[in-house]
Amino acid sequence: MTQRSREKILPLAPIDRLIREAKADRVSEKAVRMLGTILEEIGIEIAIMARDLAEHARRKTIIDSDIKLAYKQ
Repeated sequence: MTQRSREKILPLAPIDRLIREAKADRVSEKAVRMLGTILEEIGIEIAIMARDLAEHARRKTIIDSDIKLAYKQ
């Protein structure tokens, strides 16, 4: 995915907690930012695929099964 100059969507604190949930004792701020960037990119890709699935089904609303199917692809 191409680099975009945009504001972050996900706050850093929950991302830090995700890493610490994996039992990491120490986490650099740069690592937290990098994971945040990656999660946002993956999330946007899944959302775009889910939107396409909803449109294909002639719906305007993305439903949970669209997200699940997009994730599996």
